[in-house]
Amino acid sequence: MTIQFDLIADRILAGGLANETEALEVLRTSDAEVLGAVSAAARLRRAHFANTVKVNYLVNLKSGLCPENCNYCSQALGSQAPILKYSWLSKDEALRQAGAGLRGGATRVCMVSSGRGPSDRDIDKVVEMTEAIKQEHAGVEVCACLGLLKDGQAERLRTAGVDAYNHNINTAESNHDTIVQTHSYADRIETIDKAKGAGLSPCSGLIAGLGESDEQLVEALFALRQLDADSIPVNFLMPFDGTPYENTWELSPLHCLRILTMARFVCPDKEIRIAAGREMHLRSLQATALQVANSIFLGDYLTSEGQDARADLEMLRDNGFVILGHEEAFNDATFDEVFNPSSRASSAASASASCASSSNFGTDCGGCAQTDTTHGSGQEARPAIRRRGAGTQAPANA
Repeated sequence: MTIQFDLIADRILAGGLANETEALEVLRTSDAEVLGAVSAAARLRRAHFANTVKVNYLVNLKSGLCPENCNYCSQALGSQAPILKYSWLSKDEALRQAGAGLRGGATRVCMVSSGRGPSDRDIDKVVEMTEAIKQEHAGVEVCACLGLLKDGQAERLRTAGVDAYNHNINTAESNHDTIVQTHSYADRIETIDKAKGAGLSPCSGLIAGLGESDEQLVEALFALRQLDADSIPVNFLMPFDGTPYENTWELSPLHCLRILTMARFVCPDKEIRIAAGREMHLRSLQATALQVANSIFLGDYLTSEGQDARADLEMLRDNGFVILGHEEAFNDATFDEVFNPSSRASSAASASASCASSSNFGTDCGGCAQTDTTHGSGQEARPAIRRRGAGTQAPANA
């Protein structure tokens, strides 16, 4: 029997909640039924967020060199992925990188550092960076993502003006120990609780494509609902060469669309962010996915490149969306003035040049040899290693 997704949406709009059985049904819809589920979930998205899309920008403050063995991560212990590797950016460089994203339309800067968790000196650095960003850019939101927190650190971040803290659960508790062994699921929950207790907005999400079952995807989303995460990034595994998950291709564009649709039914009033891997896995369905999701990252990710930032902005405009905080700039008269195409073209051209990161930052990026961008079958694209923005001399993709 065909499930009536509009009836579920009606119940949720009236104050009800989706249950696990209904969430599983969304993940198991036939290809012919997917757009019906999307249409019903889109009603929830529009009720809470209208046609706005929140645009976020990542700044990788410290890349690689991580002691944790998260099997999916290009920065993890044991990873042979040829990514940029560098220690902490200076305050001025972090401010410059954040500014690029904010000028590109972002309203939230996500300040990320690799590692198990920050030392108190690391917190000092992030406090200084946050204060500088807030002083120069009125109204900007800052989200920190620094790993497992110690007592008192969340409070220091909140006092400095950090608005949110990201710490993803990544997968269901029942699947956690298969993807990482150097910390536990409970460790992650404890850090989320510390952030919430300090008054930081909890940002926590998942990675799809790690070998989890449909039931485990549902388990993870309901755990995030229980945690009351305000922002839920949905990442799609990017199988970097040199990691245990290289050559792992479990996702199709339609299944990624189902996962995002399920997330909207389960967490109807939360920020659902299409995060890493959207270009690779959703491909031509990215705009369709924004009928249920309401947030994206602009430009590049931590160690991989995203699609051209200008193309992101045009995709939003072409599909009738506006950037939260820049609604008026999305009319035809001002779009090109606010989001200057000539400066973007110049940045894109410069970014294709050598990154020169080793001479500028004294870092080991793993070499600049061109990476094969096609999967062995010719059907999948390998992650493109980021060679621009933070940790390089090349302009950011923003």
